[in-house]
Amino acid sequence: MRTLAEDTSPEAERVLIALWRQASPARKIELICSANRIARDLALCGLRVRFPTESPERLRRRLADLWLGKTLAEKAYGPLDRQ
Repeated sequence: MRTLAEDTSPEAERVLIALWRQASPARKIELICSANRIARDLALCGLRVRFPTESPERLRRRLADLWLGKTLAEKAYGPLDRQ
């Protein structure tokens, strides 16, 4: 049987799916929010490495480009070049 992730055994995947099914809606939302925070933090770390002299505000604006896409980020926050 193939698993959803190549590095996960079928038995481990069965256990994980069973845990997800047993989790309350609040717990599932908590897990999703945590995953989003981690993804955002990792993206910011990558931006800090790529743009070490940028201010925190400018890094957050760059993060908006990654998170929302350039078009929506520009509509929401204005062009990156103006900042």
